[in-house]
Amino acid sequence: MKSNLFKFINNIESYLCQLLLVLFVVLLFLQIVLRNIFSYSIPWGDELATYAFVWFAYLGAVYAAKMSAHNRVTFQFKFLPPWVEVFCSILTDIIWIGFNAFFVYLSYDFVFNKMNLFWKSQTMGVPMKYFYLILPIAFAAMTLRIIQNNYLRFVKKVDLIDPEAKALDEITKSQSTDTNNQGMGEK
Repeated sequence: MKSNLFKFINNIESYLCQLLLVLFVVLLFLQIVLRNIFSYSIPWGDELATYAFVWFAYLGAVYAAKMSAHNRVTFQFKFLPPWVEVFCSILTDIIWIGFNAFFVYLSYDFVFNKMNLFWKSQTMGVPMKYFYLILPIAFAAMTLRIIQNNYLRFVKKVDLIDPEAKALDEITKSQSTDTNNQGMGEK
């Protein structure tokens, strides 16, 4: 039971992103069908789809941080000693954490102190505070994922591989295997 709970918590961004993407796509599809076939649309459908997409984008950034999939320029490190890459990686992550912490502070202050209590969404009538709440949540979660990745990389010595780099390696290996097999078949 505990391992399932930890697995769920470790992948919560993925599950929420999937749920929000399905909600977004289903709402937009339903709106298109209703407009074109029945000349009707759900009044709050477009607005909810928009907010679902915004939440999806921010949680997707958190998930990308968890997967170490944010863009980084690392080509120059091939020409330098390995310690330079480690130092620069730690330094950029510290700067990133500092930016996130500052943005958590600003967004928290905006949502809970400066936002007008009477601001509501146009069609749903829900206080805008609930939609803007994604800002402090996402940047705090991203900070935790960056810290988690650095712990795994530098303390636990886990080699975190960007999913795109892993997929590119697999494609390259399969192409080289296909090329080798074709070359052997011709001889």
